[in-house]
Amino acid sequence: CSAGKGRFPGIIDLFGSGGGLCEYRASLLSGHGFAVLALAYFRFEDLPEYLSDVRLEYFEEALAFMLQHPKVKGPNVGLLGFSKGGDLCLSMAAFLRNVTATVLINACVANTIAPLCYKDLFVPDLGCDLTKQKTMESGLLDLVDIWNNPLEEPNHQSLIPLEKAQGPLLFIVGMDDHNWRSELYAHIACGRLQAHGKDRPQIIYYPETGHYIDPPYFPPSRASVHSVLGEAVFHGGEPRAHSRAQVDAWQQIQTFFQRYLNGEKPVERSKI
Repeated sequence: CSAGKGRFPGIIDLFGSGGGLCEYRASLLSGHGFAVLALAYFRFEDLPEYLSDVRLEYFEEALAFMLQHPKVKGPNVGLLGFSKGGDLCLSMAAFLRNVTATVLINACVANTIAPLCYKDLFVPDLGCDLTKQKTMESGLLDLVDIWNNPLEEPNHQSLIPLEKAQGPLLFIVGMDDHNWRSELYAHIACGRLQAHGKDRPQIIYYPETGHYIDPPYFPPSRASVHSVLGEAVFHGGEPRAHSRAQVDAWQQIQTFFQRYLNGEKPVERSKI
């Protein structure tokens, strides 16, 4: 979706392991001068029901579709990914061409949930230990400790070579994320890029903010039924701080894309 006549900077928008087609963020972003493709990758129409066989060629086709679209001003596009969609965006930025700016909302630096294939490349998934999940007093599950450490030797193969990304990266981090350790993953990304002589990524930390950082004025999503586990899980976040983070992050995302996709002046910051 895009607003108005002419050609606009293109963005591909990916959500997480809930699957389906989530268009609300793309729709809102298109009102700010971008051509945005909300891309479903499972649990929608003729796509697989479960996230088990992820081929990067599918996302490469989406990139090619955007670049030939009459509404999209090339020669590159931006990526916006949340949760599992974030590590897919990192993989796209690392392995595919024509990506110039990538925004990651509470994303992992390793490939998660399902193996990733691309031509003769195979990236295993990070893996987890469900015995490490905790049940809170409320009855909700806390999953923050279940994920394997991507820096430990057996898990190195799942790390995404983000130093291969062409353009800048912006990590948006909720410091009270209870789905996984988003703050740690941003630190790992920073260290890896520096070790390869690359510029540090931009990282914005939001205290008391949970996993689901939506656009402004969406009610903070502190818990939901997990699409894979089928049980209610806790996402974290203190409502007031989380709501303020959603307002600020939305401005930061627009500023980042306007700077690196459009070369325009930053948007005026909200006073909230």
